[in-house]
Amino acid sequence: MTDGIDDVVERLQRRLDGLPAELHHRRIFLATYLRTTQTVGTAIEHGRFEDPEWVEDWDVKFAELYLDAHDAAHSAARPWRLAFDAPADLPPLLHVLLGINAHVNYDLPQALLAVISDDDFTDPQLMQRRRRDHERIDGVLAERVSAEDNALGGARSLLDRVLTPLNRRASRRFLRESRQKVWHNTAELQRARLDGSAAYATRLAELELLSAAKIADLLRPGQVLLRLAVTGFGVTLPPPA
Repeated sequence: MTDGIDDVVERLQRRLDGLPAELHHRRIFLATYLRTTQTVGTAIEHGRFEDPEWVEDWDVKFAELYLDAHDAAHSAARPWRLAFDAPADLPPLLHVLLGINAHVNYDLPQALLAVISDDDFTDPQLMQRRRRDHERIDGVLAERVSAEDNALGGARSLLDRVLTPLNRRASRRFLRESRQKVWHNTAELQRARLDGSAAYATRLAELELLSAAKIADLLRPGQVLLRLAVTGFGVTLPPPA
């Protein structure tokens, strides 16, 4: 893997190794994220992106947002607080989904803005390349769905195992859908950034509330992936007031 991704993987592994027994449930998403980061690093090495250096920089910035939230825990943004404070005895799959929600819906637009300047947004060809690499992540992550599903298999209910093929299809669908919404939210935050720090803070606070509300929805009883297949996974910033 690349040096930047190697460093992130090492930092994630240190957090995983250092989690105390009472926070064992937080290992579930952290271990999944570590494996996913390794997969992205391998994809970069194999030339699957148009701009591998940009993708690496973006992925490192993305991971740093999670590491900051992990280390801050109870003072992190509300989506992460809800994910971290969820009951430890929830199904492992739900812990993974809570982490994905907080990280993709809330963190990912911020990570993209960290590596796409305002000038970049005025270059249509460059933005198309950025968007294509953004969408290529779907293919990389989709390749992990079956493996991660199998990794969680021993701790899932019989009904979950019966529904596994449908769960995997739903997983791929909400990965794709959430990426599309992330791109929209990134553009909304960038427009706010042009209007100044106060406007940006207001829009980011809106995104935080929407992402937290989605976590609350994930915590409702029932077959989560089946419900997500109907209601959707990502969140969408409305037009500014």
